[in-house]
This record gives sequence, C-alpha cells and structure tokens, in this order.
Amino acid sequence: MPTLLLVDGSSYLYRAFHAMPDLRTTRSEPTGALHGVLNMLRRLESDYQARDVAYKACVFDAKGKTFRDHWYPQYKANRPPMPADMVCQIEPLHAAIAALGWPLLIVDGVEADDVIGTLAQQAAAQGVSVVVSTGDKDLAQLVAPQVQLVNTMSNEVLDEAGVLAKFGVAAERIVDYLALVGDTVDNVPGVDKVGAKTAVKWLSQYGSLAGVIAAAAEIGGVVGQNLRRALDFLPLAQRLVTVRCDLELPLAVADLAPRPVDRERLAALFAHYEMRSWLRDIQETPEGGAAKAAQSSTPAGSTPLPPLAQPEQASLLSDDAHRANYETILDQAAFERWLAKIDASPLTALDTETTSLDPFAARIVGLSLAVAEGEAAYLPLAHCYPGGPDQLPCAATLARLKPWLESAKHAKIGQNLKYDQHVLANHGIALAGVAHDTLLQSYVLESGKDGARGHDLGRLATRHLGLATIPYEALCGKGAKQISFAQVAIEQAAEYAAEDADLCLRLHARLYPQITADAGLLRVYETIEMPVREILLRMERTGVLIDAQLLSEQSSEIGKRLLELEAQAHAAAGQPFNVNSPKQLAEILFGTLGLPVKKKTPSGSPSTDEEVLSELALDYPLPKILLESRQLAKLKSTYSDKLPKMVNAQSGRVHTSYAQAVAVTGRLASSDPNLQNIPVRTPEGRRIRAAFIAPAGCSIVSADYSQIELRIMAHLSEDPRLLEAFAQGEDVHRATAAEIFGVSAGDVGPDQRRVAKVINFGLIYGMSAFGLARQLDLERSAAQAYIERYFARYPGVAGYMARTREMARTQGYVDTVFGRRLWLPEIRSSQAARRQGAERAAINAPMQGSAADLIKSAMIVVQGWLDAEGLQTRLLMQVHDELVLEVPDGELARVRAALPGLMTDWATLRVPLVVDVGVGANWDQAH
Repeated sequence: MPTLLLVDGSSYLYRAFHAMPDLRTTRSEPTGALHGVLNMLRRLESDYQARDVAYKACVFDAKGKTFRDHWYPQYKANRPPMPADMVCQIEPLHAAIAALGWPLLIVDGVEADDVIGTLAQQAAAQGVSVVVSTGDKDLAQLVAPQVQLVNTMSNEVLDEAGVLAKFGVAAERIVDYLALVGDTVDNVPGVDKVGAKTAVKWLSQYGSLAGVIAAAAEIGGVVGQNLRRALDFLPLAQRLVTVRCDLELPLAVADLAPRPVDRERLAALFAHYEMRSWLRDIQETPEGGAAKAAQSSTPAGSTPLPPLAQPEQASLLSDDAHRANYETILDQAAFERWLAKIDASPLTALDTETTSLDPFAARIVGLSLAVAEGEAAYLPLAHCYPGGPDQLPCAATLARLKPWLESAKHAKIGQNLKYDQHVLANHGIALAGVAHDTLLQSYVLESGKDGARGHDLGRLATRHLGLATIPYEALCGKGAKQISFAQVAIEQAAEYAAEDADLCLRLHARLYPQITADAGLLRVYETIEMPVREILLRMERTGVLIDAQLLSEQSSEIGKRLLELEAQAHAAAGQPFNVNSPKQLAEILFGTLGLPVKKKTPSGSPSTDEEVLSELALDYPLPKILLESRQLAKLKSTYSDKLPKMVNAQSGRVHTSYAQAVAVTGRLASSDPNLQNIPVRTPEGRRIRAAFIAPAGCSIVSADYSQIELRIMAHLSEDPRLLEAFAQGEDVHRATAAEIFGVSAGDVGPDQRRVAKVINFGLIYGMSAFGLARQLDLERSAAQAYIERYFARYPGVAGYMARTREMARTQGYVDTVFGRRLWLPEIRSSQAARRQGAERAAINAPMQGSAADLIKSAMIVVQGWLDAEGLQTRLLMQVHDELVLEVPDGELARVRAALPGLMTDWATLRVPLVVDVGVGANWDQAH
C-alpha cells in the first residue's frame, strides 16, 4: 500500500527551536531550529524507507488570522510573539525543505492542522496509508484504520489502540475530550477543575460531549457546578478544537509526489549556514533520491544509535568519525604502552566509569584516557557478564597507575573531576595534578547564556563541537530494567567511555581560549573556581557530625504539633479534609469559605501555593494554620526525619555535595542533604542547626560576612552617603530610616528601622513600589514616597541602577566586582514581565555574584592558611555568606582571632568588610 508522509512543520519548528542548543554561525546567525527540523525530517525518512512512500508533504501555518480567530477573538491570545531568532530561521528552513524534495504547503486562512486533516482523509479514502508526524495531541482525532501519528522525538506511534491507551478515549472522542479539559496552548478554556480523569470518566459514562451536556443537571459537586457554568461555551470549544477535514485545497494527494533533490541549492544553504556535516553529505552522496541523501550521514555498515535520552538531542545522529582511534586496553603490553603515553603527555583527559552515582559508594568499573584529540582508550577493570573477555586485575592495575594519578607534575583534565576524585579516594588514591575541568570552563564562560542549557558533556559536545554523544541509557537502559555499567559489554563501554575522555580534550581546545581572551573570566576560572573545587572536595569528604537523638526527639515533637494543627484546620474549615490535598484545600478555601482567589494555576484552578496562603493569612485564620503546618511538615521530612538516615556508616557523619555549576550568580548549591536552606527564623529551624555538633575536644566556629550585599552595593554605586555610613561603622538601616522619616538617628524606632531594612534590601533586589507596599502592608503611594526619599538620600544608588540596566540591555550581561560574567537572556524580551524580571536581576546579580566570589575566595585564603600553619581545624560547610569550621580546643583562640582578617584583608573594596565570628558546641550556638 502506498504511503503519504505528512509532517506538521510548525510543530517541528517550535520543538526544535526550544529543544536544540543555541547553535550559531560565525556571523552569529542562529541555526538551532534549522539543524533540529532537518534532522527530524532525515530521521523520519530513515524510519520509513522500507515503506512505499509515494507521497509526502511538510505543512506550516500561514501568517495572519484564521477562521477560528473570527469565531473566538481570544483564540491563542496567550501565546507570546515568535522569538526573533526563530523568525529568521523560517525562510532558510522552508528553502532547505523544498530543496530536499519535500512539497511545502502553506495555506492562507487555515492552520496546518486543517491542511493535514484534509489531506489525511482524502488519502485514506483513496486507499493510501497515512503517517502524520507531529507532537500535537490535537491531531490524535485524525487517527483511523489507515492513519497513524508518529512523534519523531520520542518514537511514539499512535494507532487506534494507542490513542485509547494514552488518552482513555477513542480517537473519535478526542474532540469531546479536548473540549472538556481545554487547551491552554490555544487558549481554549475547558470546564474548570476538569482534568483528564474526569473527562474520561464522563465520556465513558455518557458516551459523548452531547451526552455529558444532556446529563449536566445530574452531575453533583463543584465540578458539576463548573460544568453547568461552561455549558454555553462548550459547543464553541468543540468547534475550536475540531480539525477541519473538508478544505478545498489548491492541490490533491497525487500532487505530493517527492521532487528531485536540488543539490546546488542545498549546498549553497548548508555552506552559508555552516552546516558542515550536511554539506559533506550532499557533496559526497552520489546522485539519487532524497532518501539516500537523508541516510548518508550514517557510515556504511554501522547501526544508527537509539533515540538519545536528552530531548534536545533526540533528533541528532552521532558522528562516528571521531572514534576512529579509540582503543580498549585488555593486556599488559597495551597498558604499558598507554602508561608511557600519559607519562609523556602535557595534558591527559581522565574519566572513570563506576558502579554508582553516589560518590562515597561508587567503585571503579573502568577508566578512560585521552592524550590527543581522537586518541583515546578505555581500561576496563571490573566488568562482569557472561562471556566477557579477560581484564587486567583491578587492584594491581590501579596500584600501577597510582604514582601517575597522584603526581602533581602530570596535568589532568576531566568533566566534573571532583566526582572522579571521590571515586579514586574510595580506592585509596589521592588524585593530583588537576589542571582543568570542562564543566567549570563552560560554567564560567556561558552560565545563564541564552541557549547554553546545562553544562553536562553531552550538551557541551552538541553545542560546541556539533557532535551527539552516546547516551548512558543507550548502554544501560533506564527504569526498572536498567543494568549496572559493570554489566555493559566491554566493546560498547569502551566506545562510550573513551569518547568522554576524547571530548574533554576537544572541548578544552574550544573553551579555554575563549576564557583566556578575557582577563576577568580567566581570573574567575583560575583563581576562584578551580582552587575552590579542591576545597569543596575536602569539605565533602570531611562531612559534619550530627546529634541523631536530638533530631529524633524534635521529629516526635513536630509530629505531635502537626496533629494539633490538623485539628485546628478542621475546626477552622468546619469539616474534616486532607490538608495535603491542593484540590480539597481549594474547595474549602474558595468554595466552602468563599475566600478571594488570588491567582490561578496554569490549568485555571485557584492556586493554594505558599504565596497565596501568605497573603490570605493576613486576614483569615485557616491559611495561617496551613502555612505553619506546611513549614513544619517540610522541616520534619527534609531534616529531622531524613538527616539521621543519611549518616555515612564508615565516617559516622553526614556528607553533603556542593555543586559549583548550577547558580548563575556563582553561588554554591548544596544537596543530599541541602544544608543551605535550613530555616533559621523559627525556633524549630534553629533546633535543626543545634543538631550539627562538634566532636569531643572541638568547637563549631561560624564566620559570617556582615551585610555583604549592601556593602557591595556601596562599592559599586560609589554613593557618598552610603560609603560614609559604612566607613564610620554606622547602622545603615537606622541612618536610612532617619532620612526617610525625617527624624534624628537617635529617635528612630524599631518599626521605622524595620521599614528601612526592607527598603535597603528590597531595592537591591529590584523591588518595586507595588512589592514594597505589599511587603510592608502600605498604600502604594506611601511606598512610592519612601522609595523617592531613599533615592534622594542615595542618588548614587539610583544612578548605578540606571547604568546597570542600560549596560545589561546593551551587552546582554553584567559583571561582578571580580570579573564573573552574568548573562541575562531575557533582557531584550518582547514580553514586559520577562524583560522587567531580567532588569531586576541585572541590579541584584552583580551583588549576589560578587558576594559568591568573596566567600569562595575567603575559603581559598582560609584553607591556605590552615594548611600553611599545619592546623587540624577543618572547614565543614559554606552557607551563602558564612563559613562553618570544626576547631580543636587547642587551636580555638588562634583561629577565632585570625578569621576576620583572613576573610577581609585580601579584598580591596571602597567600604570595609566586617566578619562576625561565633563559637559554640553546635552550629546554632555558634551562629
């Protein structure tokens, strides 16, 4: 049976643009969507090459309004404008698709869906099998005996049984289903609070939308009320989501035969947009059909890789050419030869394959090494599966490698080498000579930059090398059927592992020159991020001692308090309900009690998030009770219950992990457990900190920068009054209050100082008059007057804010005091809310980023002093602007006296830095 391939080009375009990395030509022309769509088309043709594809077409939406806009003016009204970087790729994309031999269809006044629906029905009536490639769930209504949907990115194929299994209703009921649940993408409201389960239940019970409408009077509860309120709109909703299949098109199915490939046009396009592999394919492929050209990137005799795990890479095909020189080390001769190579190499890439992602539990399965681009090897040591080849003995081989691994003279590079250092430490090896880390290079160079989504090796290889890596899931699977790396066949493991080491060297060659070209970035990379990486390793391995008994007692107390709060909540509501159910809570708050709806969820339901409850708690008792309950429940589950279970059996301590390459501002992120977000403003939170204790003969010492971000604001703004206040050691909040309220500093009351403190800190976070009024419970005009008085006192701050916003708009980023670059991709957004958010971030980011640089540099200075003095004091934690140390009693006086100078003397700012030092038997006492 002949087949018609119909591609939803508009769906392809949006998915490719948002999924692919920000690929650009050397002229900065964006090409990510171009790469993505063409790769998906190539993948589709490859998948269906065995079928008789007699017809095909790629269909795009036309510009302008359609008949649905006339029916319903709000149709798609919530869609943001198409990004400029997407718009400029449409014309070359259309040209490339047509040159590849695909008939290109754009019909004015209708949507691509309607063109696809009409062609699909016509083709099926003519005995033609139809495959519609799309990611749009609305097109499931087209599925019929001869019509299937396929999602190229996920490989999902939907026939009639597939639609029923996925949606719970048959294809002919998809329109009714969509009318009930609504379509947020197209701004078609459904029935409030009716989701997939309710829609399926009603359609199963009443047969159709018409049946549901007829039975509306008998459907009870809140959803029944909502259904009755929506009855007038439901027929229009049904019309809006129905794909038309009766259009009079300017062509027929017979006109959609594949066209000849325009090789010259393709070559010109690929050359202009620097699509080198595509250009090579079109130049090397002999004359033939589009299908041959589409397959030409897969080397002869090779098997295309399975779909990649990361969505943004799902349509890419891996380039096998760079693996030509990979070697597997299985005998002593090969091992000795590689020992000689790495001994002579000026820089060697290193990577470990392990049994676990937990750095303290992981054991080595194998190591990969690379000494030059394309020259890499894998050393398997602990693979275990039936029929596997003999491997070199693990312990003896690691012992032979240990001198090189522990040699500071042999420079090494890797991707997130801190993890590999942990793993090697588990085998008694202290890795030395770490010269570079591509994770940190990417982080310093492009953190937050538009298109630079993530710093993992796969994304970096795609973004900077145009290569798709072998995904871990392709070897090990995922979910319940996932196997350990030790069970992976060595031939496959070698290709995967050696590739990682090879790509590190390749990426270093691309990234490091860009860093060295900028003195600020080089300073951040070489004097902050790389040195602090080593200190974080030491802190993570040290861990911190906790009092499990104290946490257990607190957990029990919190449990009792939660029961009391639940009873109070039931009494305030006038009935029992599940306090942990957002749905039930919304019904109680906004239905039973009639409280005002402050905002809605994306699905249109009233929100019960913390922001809403906090606002409602100002006037109503139940939200206040619920807030306290949520906070205590989170504290119990996250800390008092969980921490004792996370104690390492060998060390007897809790070991957190610090991620460097997460926060755009440079701040560290703590996880497993997160030690940076323990609340300290409540007695319960402080008791959690009290459970972090010093061992016998030691004390906990806390060293905390005082008002660091305000001081950085003074430095950056150079405001004379702010500089003078800090230079004279004044209470800045009191001085601000005196100016705002027109009183002397001595007459400032506590409430006035609190207002000034909110303003001081709020404005450096870009708080508006509206936000200030909301936080202080003031009229907006009063808040605006406070802000005006503030800027009248500190005109330098106002000037700094204006300059910084303009700088951010001009160059797309701002810098910290120490040279860290903070990208603001939304600063030129056409959406006002996003643009204003980026402008607020532009004000705060240099302060928060400079504070992050300060505390990291302080860690380096403090650890350097401890090492130089031969002290036993150990850094335990870094919590934003605070360092926490474990200090032997014999060193306490010396460390306590030295810390303020160590943390402040190295930095030169226009204001003095102040460090407060506290000491105690536990963290709470010290803080």
